[in-house]
Amino acid sequence: MLLNVQAIALGSIKPQHILPFIAFIILLFSTEASARSEFETIKKSISANVIFLRHALAPGFGDPDNFIKGDCSTQRNLNNKGRLQARAIGDYLKKSNLRFSEILTSEWCRCIDTVKELNLGQWKTFSGLNSFFQGYEEKNQVMDKLQKKLNSLVYSDLVLFVTHQVVILEQTGVAPRSGEMVLYNSITKQKTPYIIDY
Repeated sequence: MLLNVQAIALGSIKPQHILPFIAFIILLFSTEASARSEFETIKKSISANVIFLRHALAPGFGDPDNFIKGDCSTQRNLNNKGRLQARAIGDYLKKSNLRFSEILTSEWCRCIDTVKELNLGQWKTFSGLNSFFQGYEEKNQVMDKLQKKLNSLVYSDLVLFVTHQVVILEQTGVAPRSGEMVLYNSITKQKTPYIIDY
């Protein structure tokens, strides 16, 4: 039975019909709060100062043969579902009240579009997050840049890296799905994967 505000205000809805509706609303909000609490607990448990985020859904595999770094028309890009996924992740992180000291993204369009849809504030591209999957970048150069950045971080930092599966796997040993996060401590190397439902 659908409840409308006017019927409730006029008292034409019986209390036994209102109670399940109220219970549903409470459950909805408590489930969301519980998920955020779980995320914050995991973050604190390993003192994560980095969140690696694999770009949101971008159908396909790799990039076309005519790939050009600055030309999105030559790349595998987010679809509508990917954009919605990125917005949901951004909303989730905002509700978790995280304050990022820095937000960096790969120079690939699907990562840039992910960080734009997250809408978490200022961000910059960083070549130490670029994909080396098909040899468009040198793996050693990418990972050296990333390692230097990680070595510069302290416990009080919280940096968001939007990047690719190969980079996250190489650094953390975790192969994340699209839109999955890996909470990471750059000093102890502890890590925990985390994905939100959207």
